[in-house]
Amino acid sequence: MRKSSGETLWVVLMPLHPTQRSAKGTAQAPDRKGLDFQSNVTDLTIINLLDMLAISNCGSLRPRKPLVSLRASHKVLPRLLFLTTLVGFGFNFFAWGGESDGKQATFAARARGIFAVAQKRFLAEPTNAVAAWEFARACFDRAEYATNDTERVTIAEQGIAVCRQLIARDAKSAPAHYYLGMNLGQVARTKTLGALRIVDEMEREFKAVRQLDEHFDFAGADRNLGLLYFEAPAFASVGNRTKARQHLQRAAELSPDFPENRLNLVEVYLKWADDKGAKRELAALEKLWPKAQTDFTGEAWTASWSDWETRLKRVRKTIAERGK
Repeated sequence: MRKSSGETLWVVLMPLHPTQRSAKGTAQAPDRKGLDFQSNVTDLTIINLLDMLAISNCGSLRPRKPLVSLRASHKVLPRLLFLTTLVGFGFNFFAWGGESDGKQATFAARARGIFAVAQKRFLAEPTNAVAAWEFARACFDRAEYATNDTERVTIAEQGIAVCRQLIARDAKSAPAHYYLGMNLGQVARTKTLGALRIVDEMEREFKAVRQLDEHFDFAGADRNLGLLYFEAPAFASVGNRTKARQHLQRAAELSPDFPENRLNLVEVYLKWADDKGAKRELAALEKLWPKAQTDFTGEAWTASWSDWETRLKRVRKTIAERGK
């Protein structure tokens, strides 16, 4: 997180849905980025929240400077994530690695293309559950590159409407609950008052996903919940260090070879000044890194790797400096 104009930005990380495997066994998934939820404190103290999500985790993008993340939604939007912002908190976490303007333009163009294709399929097959949640995922990714709040809300609300319709038909659809939570995070980014209510709904949706399919999107439900509890203030929202640790550790247990899950733990332990825990998770991350480079390949993962590599360098540097 970083401070800007007196505001604390909470990076929301949001991860993506599980990837499909090719005949060769490599993951074929879109990447997602973290989101940045921005809030200002008023008399009610709480205001905005955001990224959830993915960076922890975008169907077509990946965590961005996590809803996201949220980085990206994971395919990754691994960071999914979201969160409330309070003025005066001075919370200063890692500045998630961003991409150059050229890379951002490329990722944005890709998101628009995927959105157009997913929308066309959904309109042609409105009762197709897969077409519905894939369009909702595309809405989240497309909204990540919106140029203003009106555009962001307009796009995200399409995803929210589709997910609510799908849930009405099938209350046990893990993807529908997941992308409902993700798109709610995009809307939360544009709010001041009322953000807390949205955070509560996001929490409920990710809890539902956890019950229905805890493996979805590389343990996306636990990853997003962990980031949500980590980022949010404890006294005015859902922030809880114990819950954050439990869910982030669970995500790593469920999907141990997914880089985002281990990176989140390293970063959180460093924030908590738990250098021993950070070193342990960094060792695990570096052990899985070579295999991950062969499992998560292709254009869909380009943004994710750009983010992961930047963050890996950052945590290595931080740990090295603390060891001096």
